Amino acid sequence: MRKRTKKLVLSALFLALALVLPFLTGQIKQIGRMLCPMHYPVLLCGLLCGSPWGIVVGMIAPLMRSLIFGMPLLFPDAVAMAFELAAYGAISGIMYRRLPKKPWALYLSLITAMVGGRLVWGAVRFAMLGLFNTEFSLSLFLGGAVLSSWPGIVMQIVIIPIIVLLLKRYKAIDDLNE
Repeated sequence: MRKRTKKLVLSALFLALALVLPFLTGQIKQIGRMLCPMHYPVLLCGLLCGSPWGIVVGMIAPLMRSLIFGMPLLFPDAVAMAFELAAYGAISGIMYRRLPKKPWALYLSLITAMVGGRLVWGAVRFAMLGLFNTEFSLSLFLGGAVLSSWPGIVMQIVIIPIIVLLLKRYKAIDDLNE
């Protein structure tokens, strides 16, 4: 029961961060959106709390942010992001739980989740835009999934493992993803 309560509290914290972080990065013109501020809390939630919690936070965060603040636009952006972020939470949690608790496994879990989430985003965008006879080409996918977010991708690969390793080193959190 205690572990479940910790996961619930941490997941609520990650959801709150996913709602608030875009306000901070939005102040940085040109690259604010490129930093992918909602991705960090969801990836951390999957890694630290496990895939079920990561899925829920990932699915709720963009939809809730869209309904409360109007950004991202509900359709197609927030809907596609909900599936993308849910995939981040699921994949990062599953991979990190199954791999040995070594730094390389943390990086492998993170990168696999980032690739998988972007593929899910592309598939959902393709399906949604196909319903409305709007073309979604490979160049649009690469532009939206990689080129427009490369600063965020690099920062996630650097920052997230540091956060997880520091939290574990100083025993700020238990190993909840079991």
